[in-house]
Amino acid sequence: MDRECDFVTIKQIADLCGVSRGTVDRVLNARGKVKPETQERVLRTIRQLGYTKNIAGKALTLKKTTPIIGAVISSEGNPFFDDVIEGFHKAEKELADYGVTLMLKTIRGYDVHRQLAVIGELAQAGISALVIQPINDRRIANQINELADRGIPTVTVNTDIENTGRRCYVGSDYTAGGVTAAGVMRIVTGGRANLGIVAGVSMLLGHDQRREGFERHIRAVCPDINIVESVSAMDDTEHSYRMTLAMLKRNPQIDAVFIVAAGAEGVGRAVRELGLESTIRVVAFDIVPATVEMMRLGLARAVICQQPLRQGYESVMAAFDILLSGESRQGGRIIMEHQIKILENL
Repeated sequence: MDRECDFVTIKQIADLCGVSRGTVDRVLNARGKVKPETQERVLRTIRQLGYTKNIAGKALTLKKTTPIIGAVISSEGNPFFDDVIEGFHKAEKELADYGVTLMLKTIRGYDVHRQLAVIGELAQAGISALVIQPINDRRIANQINELADRGIPTVTVNTDIENTGRRCYVGSDYTAGGVTAAGVMRIVTGGRANLGIVAGVSMLLGHDQRREGFERHIRAVCPDINIVESVSAMDDTEHSYRMTLAMLKRNPQIDAVFIVAAGAEGVGRAVRELGLESTIRVVAFDIVPATVEMMRLGLARAVICQQPLRQGYESVMAAFDILLSGESRQGGRIIMEHQIKILENL
């Protein structure tokens, strides 16, 4: 760890040395009351990990400002974000020694005016940095740029936004995820299917990128997979149910479904209501209760995961990096590896 922006937390040093965080703090600040052999062990670990005096000084200065990291996500009604929130709090706990607190605001759905209002509330509360799952809208972009002008950096999590001064994006490569899903669909169907797509939210950049990546790759490598119709779930269970039910009734030839984002519970309910469990093959994203149930019923053949807990954790850590040293230790994009889950490796 030779770059200034690569930091080590006091907790990590304490764990490695087998001492308390208070002991590490006393060593760093030369407050005494530490056995010489313990002090030497802590200092040796600090040197090995590259916890420099400069970074220590910056961390102590930052601590005096009691930084608040604001977070905005559309998690209400979407169980995927339970793990993202757990990741937020895991990072907050690790950063407690630096005086960092997290101010989390959750909302339902993707209303631009509501998201703008929540960002405004956080800015009014005096946040030092913002972590946000942004709607891809010019007004949100303008707000992020205004925060940047005021010295408040933004980290986007789970999905990105165009034309902003955001400092870092933490999440999956959505285009690559769509291509991966297309490859999984090819294996699941043997390259022959009449396919229905249950898309995500058009206002989210990542959802559009995933669907476009999927459709482009399907057409390139699977000429015998016919995309019959595409409907939108809007990341809402009831909307997903109604749209999927109508699509399947209009197109009884559909024998495979790709779920681009949330809405799996609604899709599963529609398929079961029509008695099509044995004929419809589903590929979906994210391990949530609905996709787990669909896999156990044999309806979902594979689920692609994007590490939500790590997304939450790394986004808060990236915001802290930027406050501490001016940049994220992993650069402007922290990309999660996709993981393919089948029933046998759930």
